[in-house]
Amino acid sequence: MPRYRTLHLDDEAGRLRALRRYDALDTAPEAGFNELVALVRRIFGTRIAAISLIDENRQWFKAIEGLDATETPRSIAFCDHTLRGAGAMAVPDAQLDPRFVENPLVTDAPGLRCYLGVPLTTPDGYNVGTICTLDTDPRPFTPEECALLEGIGRLAVSMLEMRQAVRLDALTGAKSRRGFEQLLEVALLDRAMTGPHTLVMLDIDYFKAVNDDFGHLTGDLVLRRVAETIAAHARPEDALGRLGGEEFGLLLKGLPQAAATRVAERVRSAVSALSLPELRGRRVTVSLGLAELQAGWKIDDWISRADNALYVAKRAGRNRIAPAA
Repeated sequence: MPRYRTLHLDDEAGRLRALRRYDALDTAPEAGFNELVALVRRIFGTRIAAISLIDENRQWFKAIEGLDATETPRSIAFCDHTLRGAGAMAVPDAQLDPRFVENPLVTDAPGLRCYLGVPLTTPDGYNVGTICTLDTDPRPFTPEECALLEGIGRLAVSMLEMRQAVRLDALTGAKSRRGFEQLLEVALLDRAMTGPHTLVMLDIDYFKAVNDDFGHLTGDLVLRRVAETIAAHARPEDALGRLGGEEFGLLLKGLPQAAATRVAERVRSAVSALSLPELRGRRVTVSLGLAELQAGWKIDDWISRADNALYVAKRAGRNRIAPAA
C-alpha cells in the first residue's frame, strides 16, 4: 500500500515546494545516501546508480556512483519521465525506445542503453526525485527487480524525512541551529553566483519575564506564534532557524542589507501587532540585527556581526532594527 493518500502528478508548484522542504539540493555528500547508491549497484550488477532530485530545470544528484557528474539538464533526464508516473519505469534498450533513441546520453557519452528508476514520493504524495540504476549494455528488468527498487526508493524517502526531522526545531518548526548553519555554509559557497545574502538575528524582547509571569507553556506558545509570524512575513525563499532559547536567525537570500531592512521591518511590525490573550494585554516585540555577507567571511564572522548589531538594537531600546557597523 502507498504511504500517501493522493499522488499529485499535475501539481508542479506543490511538487517544488515539497522538494524544497527537504533543503537537500546542492548540499554536501552524505554517507547514508552514498551507501544506498552503492547497494543498488551491487544488487543489480549495473555500472551506474544514483539518487536524483529534480527542480524546475535540472536533475541534481544527491548521490551517484559510476558516472562523473553532479547534475544534468532536466530536459534530457530519463528520471524526468519516471517523475511523471506512479511506479517503476524500466527501459530495457534505450536505442529501441522512441523517447530516448536520440537522447544525447544515449547517442553520446556515456552511451546509456538500459535504465530502471522509481520516483521518490513524499508522504503527502509528491514525486521529488528518483532512485535509479543504469548501464551501457541493454538488459531487461523483471517485475521482482522493479518491486525491489521501489522498496529501496521508500527507504530513500525515509532517509530524507529523518534528515529533515533532525534539522528542525520540534517546538517552532524552524530550522534547528545545526540545520540553519548548514544553510549559511551553502550561502557562503554560492555568494559569487547568486548575489548578496543578509543574515538577520532576532531576539524576543523580555522573554524571561514572559516565562516568569505566565509560565513555560505560555512561553512556548509565544515562541511558536513569533516563529509563525516571522515565516509568514519573510519571502518563500528565505530560511528561518531557531538558534537557541528565544533567539532566531533569518537568512534573506539574494538581498543586500538595504532591501533586507525592509523585510526585517515588515517582520518587526507584524510581531509587534500580534494579539495573544494569554499575555493579558502585554505586547510581544523583537529586536533585530542585520549583516550582509562579505567576501572572506566565515560563518562565525557573519553570525558575530549580526549578533553585535542585535545587541545594538537592544541597547537602543528594543523593538527596533540595527544594521551591522
